[in-house]
Amino acid sequence: MMKNLILASILLSAQLFAISSHAALFDDKEARKKILEIETTMKSQDQANKTEIANIKKNFEQRLEAIEAITKGGGLLEMQNQIESLKKEVSWLKGELEVANHNIEATQQRQKDLYGDTDTRLRKLESVPLSPAATGVDDSSAVQPTLDTTAPAKNTQEYQLLELANGLSRESKHKDAFNAYDKFLKDYPNSALAAEATYGLGYSQYALKNYKSAIATQQKVINLHPESTKAPDAMMNMANSQIQLGLVPGAKKTLRDLIAKFPNSEVTPTAQKRLKALEAIR
Repeated sequence: MMKNLILASILLSAQLFAISSHAALFDDKEARKKILEIETTMKSQDQANKTEIANIKKNFEQRLEAIEAITKGGGLLEMQNQIESLKKEVSWLKGELEVANHNIEATQQRQKDLYGDTDTRLRKLESVPLSPAATGVDDSSAVQPTLDTTAPAKNTQEYQLLELANGLSRESKHKDAFNAYDKFLKDYPNSALAAEATYGLGYSQYALKNYKSAIATQQKVINLHPESTKAPDAMMNMANSQIQLGLVPGAKKTLRDLIAKFPNSEVTPTAQKRLKALEAIR
């Protein structure tokens, strides 16, 4: 805008100079008329220029005052204070998160200590270890997968696959044993040996510390094969899994049910000792 005003003024000046220089070419009356018109136009343009300059100056001063008001009025300071406040809040939240993580870790450690203490106290109160998976040594009182009397002939693939799984379990190759039991149940779901294979699968899960899965698997043995010789073994393994999870009331109930339903089972004496030890813990 300012550039256009300056250019218009220059053009008017040039016209005035040209007319003045060539005034001799016109008569006096006509020349004076032209000069007056140009002077009037220049005055009008000059007034417009001054008005425009004043408006620009006024606008500039207003913007400058606004900036000064923000600076002096504390606008920037307020924004800075808000930023500092947000930084403090973020720092506080980080601290709270660290405390929460610490509490979670402490709780997990207390749970591990509780389970370890339960195992230790059980071993002291019992005459036999809790299980091979817990002690790392072979134990005749632990329930190991064995063949049922209804097993098929030894030369069948069905028998050999289960025997392979049982051998892996006895060698404490529990992951491989789990895979073998799982394959057996998929290949022979209606086998007369399904109860034993299902028990073996749950025992492998227990040995691999998948206690919740072990409980669910052994419950299948109890539900689907209640008359199987593996049913009391499955209940014993369930109780051990519940103990590992800290589910002591549930373990007590499982042991009581085992003793009541299978009083003559080979694992019943161990179950009685385990129940007595649990009831002694306060």
